[in-house]
Amino acid sequence: MSAEDQIKQTITDNSVVLFMKGTKEMPQCGFSSRVAGVLNYMGVDFADVNVLADEDIRQGIKDFSDWPTVPQLYVKGEFVGGCDIVTEMTLSGELDTMLADNGVTFDKDAADKIREANG
Repeated sequence: MSAEDQIKQTITDNSVVLFMKGTKEMPQCGFSSRVAGVLNYMGVDFADVNVLADEDIRQGIKDFSDWPTVPQLYVKGEFVGGCDIVTEMTLSGELDTMLADNGVTFDKDAADKIREANG
């Protein structure tokens, strides 16, 4: 199976996917850590794909999304963005709306606490 096919299958089979360096339990870079931390704190059930474990996926996800960096967040098959975009969306409440509109369960109180702490 090609890297592109693996990526398509992963984002089809999972409501929320984070392509990241490392895993959600042990991120291997600060940007991946930030996004995984937000999702974990908000109680989002997400699949993590460690791009460091597979060079074809590491390059393939960049080609697939036409986005040069990792991490990359997908919700219901749609590319959301990287660390800066996810951070901005979290702080503005846009991420809450996107998750809710797509039927993804998350802890609204936790999301509000993130905004309060960074307000």
